[in-house]
Amino acid sequence: MDVLPAAFEFRATTRLVVGAGSIARLGELANGLGAARALVVSDPGVVRAGHAAMGIESLQQAGLEVACFSDVGENPTTDHVDAGTAVARAFRPDMIVGIGGGSSMDCAKGINFLFSCGGRMQDYWGRGKATSPLLPAIAVPTTAGTGSETQSFALITAADSGVKMACGDTQAAFRVAILDVMLTLTQPARVAALTGIDAVSHAVESHVSRAATPASRIFSLEAFRLLAKHLPRVFESPTDLEARSAVQLAAAWAGLGIENAMLGAAHSLANPLTAVHKLAHGQAVGLMLPHVVRFNAAACEDRYAELLHARGLPINNHTAGGSLADFLTDLVTASGLSTSFRGLKSEPDGSGRWTTNSITSLADAAALEWTAGFNPRPLALEDCIRLYEAAR
Repeated sequence: MDVLPAAFEFRATTRLVVGAGSIARLGELANGLGAARALVVSDPGVVRAGHAAMGIESLQQAGLEVACFSDVGENPTTDHVDAGTAVARAFRPDMIVGIGGGSSMDCAKGINFLFSCGGRMQDYWGRGKATSPLLPAIAVPTTAGTGSETQSFALITAADSGVKMACGDTQAAFRVAILDVMLTLTQPARVAALTGIDAVSHAVESHVSRAATPASRIFSLEAFRLLAKHLPRVFESPTDLEARSAVQLAAAWAGLGIENAMLGAAHSLANPLTAVHKLAHGQAVGLMLPHVVRFNAAACEDRYAELLHARGLPINNHTAGGSLADFLTDLVTASGLSTSFRGLKSEPDGSGRWTTNSITSLADAAALEWTAGFNPRPLALEDCIRLYEAAR
C-alpha cells in the first residue's frame, strides 16, 4: 500500500505555449491578458538576431503600443534594472515582455518590481516582498537553461557589492511563457553549453533538495531524463530541432523544480565564482556539480539512483552518487566547458593557480548563500573549502 506523503504545496503559475514559430502568437496572448502597452525587455545579442523585432511586430500587429529596453548585460545588475525602470516610468506599460535568455527575463522581473512597487531591488531580496500588484508579464526565452520562464525569482546582482540577490514573489512569475524552439538556433555553441549545463544542475539539485516534494520531483526527474538524452545531441548537432525542443522543455520543467524545491550546494559554491572571479554561471556550476554530488551521496543515494534509472544509466561500483558524478563530468567535458580550475583560462591570483587564501575567501561567501540551506547534506565552511579544493 502506498504511503501518504507529508503535507506540501506546489506552485505552477505559468501557462506554456510550445511550438516552432509560436512567437507569432505573442500579440494574441498579450491581448488575452488585457494589455494595451507593452515594455519589451531584451539584450543586444537578441536584438541583433532579430528575435526582439519579431516579438515587437507581433505585439504591434495586435494593436499594442510597444517600447523596448535592450541594455541588459549578462548577470543583470541593479544598474540594469534601474535603467530599465526609468524607461518603464516614461512609457507607462501595462505589461512587460522578456525576450531573451535568463538575464533578460530576470531583468524584466526586476523592472516589474520597481515600476509596480517602487524602492530598490534590495528591498525585494527574499520571497514575497512585493507591496503592490505587479504587471502581467510574458516570457519568450531564446536560450534553454535558466528556467526563469517558469519560476517567480529574479537573480539580480547588486552593482556595488557583487552579491547575487534572489528576489521572488508569486506575482513575479510570468503569466505565459512561449517556448519557440526556432529562437534557440541562433545561440552560439558556448551559450548552448552554459545554459544546458545550468539546466542539468537545476534538475539534479532540485530533485534532492530538502524542500523537494513528490510533485516537484516529477518535474526534476523528467527534466533530467530529457537533458541526459538530448543535450549531448545538441552539442553534437546544433541544428537538431528534436533535441533542442526537448532541452528547451526540460529547462522549463527544471524551472518548476526550482520554483517548488530550490537548489543546493553547487549553486552556493558557483555564485561566488561568478560574483568575484566573473566566471559564467553555467561554467561555475558545471565545475562544482560533480563534486557536490559525491559529497551529497551519503545523504541521498536513493534519489541519485532515481535520476540514473530515469535515463537508463548504469550504477557502477554500486554507488549511484559516484556514477552520477562521472556522468556529469563527462557531460561537462562534452559541452566544451572546464571540469577543473586548472582548465580555466584565468586564475584569481594571475599565477596559474588557486591559492589557499582565494579558496578560503570563496568558501566564506559560499557558506552564506541561501541555497546552501536546501542542500540534502549540511554544508559547513570546512566542507566548502574541501569542495573547492577537489575542483582544483
